Amino acid sequence: MEGQELIADGLGRVNQLLHRALTGVSAETLNRMPTSHSNSMAWLAWHLTRIQDDHFASLAGEPQLWTSEGWHERFGMPADDSITGGGHSLEEAAAVQVDSADVLLGYNDAVYERSKRYLAGVTADDLDRELNEPQYTPLPTLGVRLVSIVSDNTQHAGQAMYLRGYFDGFGWQRR
Repeated sequence: MEGQELIADGLGRVNQLLHRALTGVSAETLNRMPTSHSNSMAWLAWHLTRIQDDHFASLAGEPQLWTSEGWHERFGMPADDSITGGGHSLEEAAAVQVDSADVLLGYNDAVYERSKRYLAGVTADDLDRELNEPQYTPLPTLGVRLVSIVSDNTQHAGQAMYLRGYFDGFGWQRR
């Protein structure tokens, strides 16, 4: 298995985890912050998808699906590609609200499909290519950036899975 195939597999697992965590969850639970200093399941799913959309769009030299396919409208948010949730205050995070899991999963599915298409064209040699990101020393490679996306997404998908168990109780996956 090549490195880019491992990345694609990792993102596939994130997509599956997100479906398991969010399917069948009410809007009230999705939007609920477990404490006043925690993020909701909706925010976690939205944010991880925004990161994947932002980063893969940049790598591919394509527009983000957030605005190009109108996902921002389905979330009732502005057409601003810079809004990814990074640095969000608790108030900004709490403002990310959904009517159902469908919009979260639909956006994630669309972004994941675009990510898979991009990865299908990546070669093993491409993974060692340095990215033009002078704000970082040393310059990251494409492989480092891709691992960073999988790491971020996996953490947030795991947090959403944890919250599903927190709200639904032990054994929720077997129900």
